[in-house]
Amino acid sequence: MRVAVIGGTGLIGSRVVASLTAAGHDVVSASRETGVNSYTGEGLEQALAGVDTIVDVSNSGYLDEKAANEFFFGSTLNLISYGAVAGVRHHIALSIVGTDRLAQTEGGYFAAKASQEKLIRASGKPFTIVHATQFFEFIRSIADAATTGSSVRLAHALIQPMAADDVAAAIVSTVGAEPARAVIEFAGPDQFRIEDIVRQQLRIWDDPRQVTADPLATYFGAPLDERELLPGPGATIAPTHFTDWVSESQASTSRSSGWSLR
Repeated sequence: MRVAVIGGTGLIGSRVVASLTAAGHDVVSASRETGVNSYTGEGLEQALAGVDTIVDVSNSGYLDEKAANEFFFGSTLNLISYGAVAGVRHHIALSIVGTDRLAQTEGGYFAAKASQEKLIRASGKPFTIVHATQFFEFIRSIADAATTGSSVRLAHALIQPMAADDVAAAIVSTVGAEPARAVIEFAGPDQFRIEDIVRQQLRIWDDPRQVTADPLATYFGAPLDERELLPGPGATIAPTHFTDWVSESQASTSRSSGWSLR
């Protein structure tokens, strides 16, 4: 099967490309680094030639609603249009658990993601939308976004994060399946208070910032109810626990720096 991975050089995309290639698929890694821009359309016709399935894991660099919506609308419309000409039979897009709820209550970036999903549904083309919870790899970004001086103030809400490798595996599992024509959810195996998992990770990094829960704190600009970031009861639960991910991350760091654990 010929698969185009939009955003194929990013955190999730590079993992998806590697897994699909290892499974024997003919994979096109499409990103600005490879000369393909889904927003402007540059290189898109060539990238989608002969493609059966589009996997869109691209992301906007903007968090405000107007700029994010401009990116997701333009990029997704191009993928649908160019994909129709190329004869694409399955459009897979990565999105976020809680997007529908947060779009209605908070707007912003989440409203832009909800508009992207609406556009895919309205296209009439076979699709699968993968909702994943936040990634372990983004914990530092959560901390940084909530930092003022040496203090990290976080919403007192629950989160059920997962490893980027598991997100990629979830997406890859949809490539060989029939289009769901619906949203399917994936989440990590454990729930945490946001402040607890950030505090744990900062301690592991020897980061001196002080973490506190603040009922008025926002999550990338969005106020949160306690359970807004949690998946529904039908979510597929990924296998990697946070402690396992930390151990593997530390082992990988040791290997890359030339240290031996034996």
